[in-house]
Amino acid sequence: MRKRLTHLGKRGEARMVDVGDKTPTERIAIAEGHVRMKKSTLALVRRGNAKKGDVLGAARLAGIMAAKRTHELIPLCHPLALSKVVVDLEPDRTGVKVQATVKVTGKTGVEMEALTAVSVACLTIYDMVKAVERGMQIENIRLIEKRGGKSGTYRAR
Repeated sequence: MRKRLTHLGKRGEARMVDVGDKTPTERIAIAEGHVRMKKSTLALVRRGNAKKGDVLGAARLAGIMAAKRTHELIPLCHPLALSKVVVDLEPDRTGVKVQATVKVTGKTGVEMEALTAVSVACLTIYDMVKAVERGMQIENIRLIEKRGGKSGTYRAR
């Protein structure tokens, strides 16, 4: 079976996929990313007293809000009534690991919502502490797992 790009019409034009005939199923996606920073910047984040406030709290809320608005940011995404969005932020020895889990019972998956949550949470971390370090690196944003729907389960290696 040959794979095709579902967001392209027969003449190559962009189109929104018709999910009208699909049966709603539970769908879950988990994405992750990392913000690499200097130890001194990380210490500021861990203490929670950056000049702009609670970095991890702001990033968590930004990620949740972004997941809910993905359809407004990515042109061909469907608006979804998400049932769960969890954004976890874990400082490690080189920065902050960000992971988002998104769940819906619907006709299409939530991979883009999970990836958007991670991306915006990482950008928020950057924005909150860029005054002390502009050289931070946002790295390895990727889908690590998705479950549900016709294509079944995917897990990154």
